[in-house]
Amino acid sequence: MRLPSLTHMRCFESAARHQNFTAAGEELGLTQSAVSKKVKELETVLGFELFQRVGRGVVLTPAGQGLATDLAQDLGSLKASLQKAVAAGAGRSALRIAVLPTFANRWLIPRLPDFFARHPEIELNFTTRLEPFDFSRTSFDLAIHYGLDNWPGTLMTELFGEQMIPVCAPDFFAGQDLAGNPNWPGVPLLHLESREEAWRDWFTRAGIIGAPRQDGRYFDQHSMVIAAAVAGLGAAIVPYDMVDQEIASGELMRIPGPHLTSRKRYYFVRPYGAAPKPVQRFEAWLRKQLRREEP
Repeated sequence: MRLPSLTHMRCFESAARHQNFTAAGEELGLTQSAVSKKVKELETVLGFELFQRVGRGVVLTPAGQGLATDLAQDLGSLKASLQKAVAAGAGRSALRIAVLPTFANRWLIPRLPDFFARHPEIELNFTTRLEPFDFSRTSFDLAIHYGLDNWPGTLMTELFGEQMIPVCAPDFFAGQDLAGNPNWPGVPLLHLESREEAWRDWFTRAGIIGAPRQDGRYFDQHSMVIAAAVAGLGAAIVPYDMVDQEIASGELMRIPGPHLTSRKRYYFVRPYGAAPKPVQRFEAWLRKQLRREEP
């Protein structure tokens, strides 16, 4: 069959992601009618419908959903290939790295100036990935993953574990009398959606009678939990490595009591086989950062 143009595929991928032709047009710098026309032309080439028109909106057909998923990966790989080609043309290498957003924002990115000073010949491109994926179907060179040692088809190297500690803003600490005899079942708490049992586990370890409040604020990223704690919205249980700077600056303080640990760890993950030199250098630098922080 005749391969559709890149413009047709980008219009469809954007429209599928937004479920809206107007939003896709705004993203691509086109009109809504231009996006709609490109999608209809693509449907003509393929011989089947990609969207069902429902009222004023559109919904992907099953075939359209499958194509959208594959096309998003393919376009991502194409972009990564072009980035690597540009880097190679400038005499440099480029690594595409899958990361967890809070780890990247709170731990990794602040340390990257040291990496670039040591390795100006290597460029790094980061994309958020929360779950394991098939390296053979992506253009990722490596991943930083938090979980168990169970990512099939990869080499997983343990980096470090996670110590979860309770923290809060100083004014919140004083207002809730957390240094005296606090009424812990009544203390406003901040929760991470993926770790809803963290406070219950901490209550148990601390020997506190009663259940933690479940009507607190819920967030899906540690970075948002930390920001909420700094703003004084409640007490939070967060990884120490993600709030060490806030504790040092006085924005947050550690609440007296036990810490929590998990069987899950942070891992450096890459495909099987010999690692390219840039991957080896990034891993060696990462390990050097960890050795510096060992007590």
